[in-house]
Amino acid sequence: MTNTNANARNLHPIFYPAAHYDSPTSVLNDNELSTPEKRIILSSWASDMYAVESCPALREIPGMSHTIRLTDILAALRKLNGDNDNDDPPRGGGVPMRLRRPRAAAQRSTV
Repeated sequence: MTNTNANARNLHPIFYPAAHYDSPTSVLNDNELSTPEKRIILSSWASDMYAVESCPALREIPGMSHTIRLTDILAALRKLNGDNDNDDPPRGGGVPMRLRRPRAAAQRSTV
């Protein structure tokens, strides 16, 4: 009988990442992975499929002995995108537009 975990460790990390990495940082620090491969691993970990039912901010990855915080996974994904301003709130939208009420616009044109 073969040990499934031992066989999984021999596979490429993208096929069984929990056997190779224990955190989002360890994925980011692996120089043998391409950026798209890192993105695939981290995105799969962020999936709702791995959310802990009683605590959706945590991810429970099969084969990993501990949970991972979703915020850590998302921060790693932002680093891959070159986004270093992780703590800044999102920027506001464009210039607000004032819409005239149709009746007020019609009254002004008849005056």
